[in-house]
Amino acid sequence: MKLVWSPETASKAYIDTVKSCELCHESGVAELVSAMAAGWNARFIVETWSQGGATATSIGLAVASSHTNGRHVCIVPDEKSRLEYVQALEEAGMSPEVIVGGPEEVMNGLNGIDFMVVDSQRKDFCRVLRLAKLSNRGAVLVCKNSNSKSASSFRWRSVTDDGSRRLVRSVFLPVGKGLDIAHVATSGGNSGSVKGERRWIKHVDRRSGEEYVIRK
Repeated sequence: MKLVWSPETASKAYIDTVKSCELCHESGVAELVSAMAAGWNARFIVETWSQGGATATSIGLAVASSHTNGRHVCIVPDEKSRLEYVQALEEAGMSPEVIVGGPEEVMNGLNGIDFMVVDSQRKDFCRVLRLAKLSNRGAVLVCKNSNSKSASSFRWRSVTDDGSRRLVRSVFLPVGKGLDIAHVATSGGNSGSVKGERRWIKHVDRRSGEEYVIRK
């Protein structure tokens, strides 16, 4: 299956997120991510968050899920993070679904993810992406704060190298503290690599945001 873009739904989510986040005084990351999730008609949205983090993007994802009649789940590492997250979203008029735990124990129970946002400032963000059980129609994966040191060596190939996924397209956007976005297709869950399989090599121009993908 393929992802189908709906500009009307994206526009509605964008506008509603602008209204919901007008008091946050943050960058346009929330509006952009919300529009993407809604525009791709994401039915299962998952994000990671930890104590002290900004919640504007979370509000945007909640808005998007309301437009797609989807499910929005936030994964947090501990109870303090859960309480802070729930309070922030309830103040914004949202009723969040939050799961506490580590990537291994939590991701195992979340199937069919088609839109995911992780924070590149967290050391385990790459592992979370690898463990994610994606929808059979593929998924859009987003790394926010991708200008951080912990994300400097990150490559999407590390998420798709197991053979069960294929990188369709990726792009780096200089929005906020950097957004690294990828459309990943699933390929039947075959964990083994195919003999003679070609590799995708990606180069991103961090200044312009342009991305070059070469197949060797």
